[in-house]
Amino acid sequence: MGIKDVKQQIGDVRSLIVHHPLYRHLQTIEDVRKFMEHHVFAVWDFMSLLKGLQGALTCVSTPWVPVGSPETRFLINEIVTGEESDVDATGTMHCSHFELYILAMEQAGADTSRIKNLVEGIRSGKPLSTLLEGFPPSVKGFLEFTFEVINTGKPHIMAAVFTFGREDLIPDMFYSLVKDLNDQFPGKFDIFIYYLERHIEVDGDHHSKLAEKMVDELCGSDESKWAESAAYAEKALEWRNKLWNGITAKAEIFE
Repeated sequence: MGIKDVKQQIGDVRSLIVHHPLYRHLQTIEDVRKFMEHHVFAVWDFMSLLKGLQGALTCVSTPWVPVGSPETRFLINEIVTGEESDVDATGTMHCSHFELYILAMEQAGADTSRIKNLVEGIRSGKPLSTLLEGFPPSVKGFLEFTFEVINTGKPHIMAAVFTFGREDLIPDMFYSLVKDLNDQFPGKFDIFIYYLERHIEVDGDHHSKLAEKMVDELCGSDESKWAESAAYAEKALEWRNKLWNGITAKAEIFE
């Protein structure tokens, strides 16, 4: 088993997401704001998964000792640099893709209070389970699955979910829609467009190749690891589809 086999196994559910009716339902500036208010949690937990991987594949404590293979350390550290310390829309400062997304939400007029409350709650030491009370089922389930993956402590599973559940799932039609809305409402989606472009440029090409190589390195010739990786990658995409379903239904609102 290998990368091609994993892609074949997840192909059907991935297609559901890429061709999801959600994108056709996003017609107004308010629709995109609501999308961002839900999607930001996927951006945040993606960063959490990234740091979980870095913690599993490198030494992040002192005294330092070499951990894992130099190749996987290089792969994850390069991805972390790009995701956690990318250039902002002005090209003059550095920020994580999560912080960039928050800036995009603020520019678009989307509500950032829920995601900021979650982050502040974590900073203050509150358990995630408490912080997720009152969240829509699709968002809550999506986040709980991500932390279930992190808590497996298995790098190959984390790497597979990270690699095959990425933000390059958002199709070109969504990017075109946002550009059209930005033409109608100048200056409302400049940063969001930049965020999407960075994912197309960086995640859709360079990082995706590095991530696939990381999965290959971690699974090697172990068929059981490949099988676990494929199963978790498929489940991650099923949860992404549920998240999209929740936004489309407009029935899942925050309390």
